[in-house]
Amino acid sequence: MATKAEITAFFEKEIPHFNCIIEEVGNHSALTRHLVGERELRFGGTVSGPTLMAAADVSLYVAIIGEIGLVTQTATTSLNINFLRKPAGDKDIICKCKLIKVGRTLIVGEVSLYSEGDDREVAHAVGTYAVFQ
Repeated sequence: MATKAEITAFFEKEIPHFNCIIEEVGNHSALTRHLVGERELRFGGTVSGPTLMAAADVSLYVAIIGEIGLVTQTATTSLNINFLRKPAGDKDIICKCKLIKVGRTLIVGEVSLYSEGDDREVAHAVGTYAVFQ
């Protein structure tokens, strides 16, 4: 297992381009915040689909390394996302991740994505990670 502080330090050193703040991690879950700026927007002033997909993928990874430790030998094998409503372009994206199955080689989780301050989901994702030992 890895703590919030360990994962934050790991992200800052190894993958600083991820625009993510880890709010909570543990107990097969993670709560992350993806910071939204002009680079994350598309025409119409909404958060882009690729930004939402990246936010979901990062949240899954945070939950996973919160459970199995700072393992770098993992890879997303699938990520299915449903876009439910237009996210606010001036609010951060909040990701609530729950791991559904933690196996030895495959881990499955789901992520609900929200615009900060709104309890209606803007997207829902389900993803699988492969763990290489």
